[in-house]
Amino acid sequence: MAKTVIVLGAGVGGLNVAGQLRERLPGSDKVVLIDQSFEGVLGLSLLWVLRGWRTAADVTVSPSQDMLHGIEMVKARVRVIEPDRRKVVTDAGEFFCDALVIALGADLAPSAVPGLAEALEAGQAGEFYTLDGSAWLHDRVRRLSGGRLAVLVAGVPFKCPAAPFEGALLLADLLRETGARDAVSIETYTPDPLPMPVAGPAVGQALVDMLTAHGIGFHGQRTIERVDGGAGDLLFADGSRESFDLLAVVPPHRPPAAVRGTSLGPSGWIPVDARTFTTGTSGVWALGDVTLLTLPNGKPLPKAAVFAEGAADVVTNGVLRHLGYEAPEPWFDGHGSCYIELGDRMAAKGEGEFLAVPAPIVTLYEPSTQYHEEKAAQETDWLKRWNS
Repeated sequence: MAKTVIVLGAGVGGLNVAGQLRERLPGSDKVVLIDQSFEGVLGLSLLWVLRGWRTAADVTVSPSQDMLHGIEMVKARVRVIEPDRRKVVTDAGEFFCDALVIALGADLAPSAVPGLAEALEAGQAGEFYTLDGSAWLHDRVRRLSGGRLAVLVAGVPFKCPAAPFEGALLLADLLRETGARDAVSIETYTPDPLPMPVAGPAVGQALVDMLTAHGIGFHGQRTIERVDGGAGDLLFADGSRESFDLLAVVPPHRPPAAVRGTSLGPSGWIPVDARTFTTGTSGVWALGDVTLLTLPNGKPLPKAAVFAEGAADVVTNGVLRHLGYEAPEPWFDGHGSCYIELGDRMAAKGEGEFLAVPAPIVTLYEPSTQYHEEKAAQETDWLKRWNS
């Protein structure tokens, strides 16, 4: 009998799984890809929009039916997921399947911090985790002539652990271009003791040293409690208070509502097997930012597109085997890398084995223009793969 696989979410992970399944499944089997818009953006490019090196049109991903030939595209919001029944309820109706893959990503939740949503609405703060937000913050910083710029991580976990500090470095670079750098102080605040704690203290300290070399302050173990946009104050859980003239924030992240309403994970994030991305329910997989993959050292795997892309191969093999087809044994090796933008089209590269025991083994390579160009090549490859 013909089989049906449903993939929820058309981000990097979902697109790769749907595409690979369509190539490897018999034509009689259905691959259904459900997404609320089929219009996305490359997360790795948002920092370049912030800096002004990319426009919205440069980094938008809009896969068409021609690009997703043979895949049934359903444009709808996912309302309810019933994992045990492999049932999905959407605005476009109900769907049942033989295998379900959840790749719905993570939502931004500025309302989780009192005062933050109001500061964003009033233009006292901006964020660079959406396309519109990155473009707005770029324009706002270009007009900045002086004062105090605060870069705040408002909650953990969040997508791309290096991004807040890359954002600070690229904003410093932008201010050098406008001639206002000497008149603007930049300070970064995060709940973590060091940047990218999953990579270990040596890498974290190296990033702090990069910030310091560019005149940017770093303040770890600072958990935000409230944002007072009118007064221009950040109030932290330890009782300290810091002022700002403009706030660049990484808003708190949370799982999508449809995922929070399932029994897949008590925190809302979906726990998955570290090697196979299986969930606790047979025939259901999850990958990408919606997951919680715990490493041997107890820390979570970073939420980053490079891991979603690697997970797609693993999930595809798992689904094929579940449906009774021959496929390699699913096995995620935990290898990943990222580029850390410093400005002046220079980047460092971090590369590591994140499932190493007892802790990830991560190497941070010296900054060069080569790594900036490698990131650009990766961006071009992804855009060509999914855009018509």
